[in-house]
Amino acid sequence: MNQLKALYQKSGQSPWIDNLSRAWINSGRIAELKELGVRGLTSNPTIFANAISNSDDYDKEYFSLIKEMDSKGAYWRMACEDVAAAADILKEVYDSSGRTDGFVSIEVDPELAHDTLHTIEAAQWLWDTIGRENLMIKIPATLEGIPAIAEVLSRGISVNVTLIFGLGRYRMVMDAHVEGISKARELGHDLTRISSVASFFVSRMDTKLDPILKSLGQEGQNLMGRTAVAQAQAAYLAHEKRYKRTDWLRLSNGGAKLQRPLWASTSTKNPDYPDLLYVDSLIAPNTVNTMPENTLLAYLDHGKDGNQTSSFQSNSDVVLSAIKQVGIDLEKITEELEAEGVSSFATSFRDLLNALEKKRGLA
Repeated sequence: MNQLKALYQKSGQSPWIDNLSRAWINSGRIAELKELGVRGLTSNPTIFANAISNSDDYDKEYFSLIKEMDSKGAYWRMACEDVAAAADILKEVYDSSGRTDGFVSIEVDPELAHDTLHTIEAAQWLWDTIGRENLMIKIPATLEGIPAIAEVLSRGISVNVTLIFGLGRYRMVMDAHVEGISKARELGHDLTRISSVASFFVSRMDTKLDPILKSLGQEGQNLMGRTAVAQAQAAYLAHEKRYKRTDWLRLSNGGAKLQRPLWASTSTKNPDYPDLLYVDSLIAPNTVNTMPENTLLAYLDHGKDGNQTSSFQSNSDVVLSAIKQVGIDLEKITEELEAEGVSSFATSFRDLLNALEKKRGLA
């Protein structure tokens, strides 16, 4: 049993891969990763921008599509085809896991992050267009995204809530999940077929906070590289508490599936830190870790195994308390990270469309 399979079978955490491209589909790479133990796949606008802009794998289809639609329409057609193909490859995992894993995620237009109504419409369109049971629609956890999450879930659509950076917003996400599933039950949907994950972004917190801590002398420097893990651990503890409440237990007894925490942004950005800092420290049952390929291969090579939750309470309490004592306003930091995350994905999307327009000019 390799480390990826042990992560799931021994520790109850599902390893997913954070990447998707036409080349991966055509070469059989996704099937290879599935055999290694990968149990799901996530994509985002930056991933698609890299896949489409930096290769000629899509050119033939693109030049055919733009005879009848604009570049944006062509993008969505190609992205939906990739996601459908990846979902077909992972359908075996979906079926064998009792519809718990084997999902492929695609994000709504990132420029809709602050538009509730159009986010709901985009999610429904993607769900209908791709037409795969093992699809998750990614919706950002902005204030405007929260009601969209509840509404989309209530329609029987599986949701990957993305761009969660702080505990306060995460609690709102969990409440939106419970609200959406409750409404789905009222509407007669099969609750066993509605899944959700909550993508809590990890490493970006340390990347943002470390320069501030470094300027605060030894006390601050002692906390560098520790906040991201501590906050994610606190999120897991909040998750355990929320899903023991009566309103959820009633739904669970009716077949509703737990919304699992998903650790996102888990590659180590600082070369001074261990390469698996955001993987080894966050192993817990009923969670997902979606890793870029290099991080996933590193875990396969030398990752730890074993449930780490026994240390979550003590470590998160100590570190988050110390962060507060040195004068860091984590709520403000998480608001900045959310704004930067939304902006980054929107920029990637616009850059992609600009690159496609340039190709169109060569047609």
